[in-house]
Amino acid sequence: MAALSLALGLSDVVQAYAGGIQLDTLFIDEGFGSLDQDALDQAIAMLSELQMGGRMIGVISHVSELKEQMPVRIDVSASRHGSSVEVKGVLL
Repeated sequence: MAALSLALGLSDVVQAYAGGIQLDTLFIDEGFGSLDQDALDQAIAMLSELQMGGRMIGVISHVSELKEQMPVRIDVSASRHGSSVEVKGVLL
C-alpha cells in the first residue's frame, strides 16, 4: 500500500512541478499478492476511482481478484512455444 501511495503521489508531484505536464497513464507493478483482503479491496477501489477520473492505469499482477476487477485487461500467457496475449473487455 505504501508503494502504491508513493507512485500515485509522485505522479501528482511531477504534474505540479513539470510546467503543465499531465500524467494520464500510470503503470503499477506492485506487491498486490502480499495484501490482505481489506487492503486489496482498498487498492482496487482507489485504482477504479482513478480510472473513473480519466486516468489510464496499467497494473501488472498475478492476483486473480485484482485481474477480475479490471474492466479491460491484457492477459499474457506463457507456453513452451512462446508467449501470447489476449485483450479482454472493452474500453468505454
